[in-house]
Amino acid sequence: MRTVVAALLVLVGLWFSLSGAVGVLRMPDVYSRVQSGTKAITMGALPVLLASAVATGVTSYNTSRAVLIGLLIAITNPAASHALVRAAYRAGIPQWSGAVRDDGHRHEPDRSR
Repeated sequence: MRTVVAALLVLVGLWFSLSGAVGVLRMPDVYSRVQSGTKAITMGALPVLLASAVATGVTSYNTSRAVLIGLLIAITNPAASHALVRAAYRAGIPQWSGAVRDDGHRHEPDRSR
């Protein structure tokens, strides 16, 4: 039974990784691509780590490692992608021409002086 659950979790992780990779290739601008990459890393890795914990058992040494790595990914990946997008926005990388609006320009301080 644990093997079946672990296999299903690996398939879920594979699905998110694949959809994120397709999103990185197909999205029109850097901001959308970062969002797709973040989804691929976070939601692709967490089910696979959970599958590792389920397959080896709750009391296994690998489970504690998988939980620790999962927590680190869940904390650092969104923060890193936010910093990357903010740096791209401040560097003046334009949004996709079909974007509905850009509210960030009203909140960023003027650094031209």
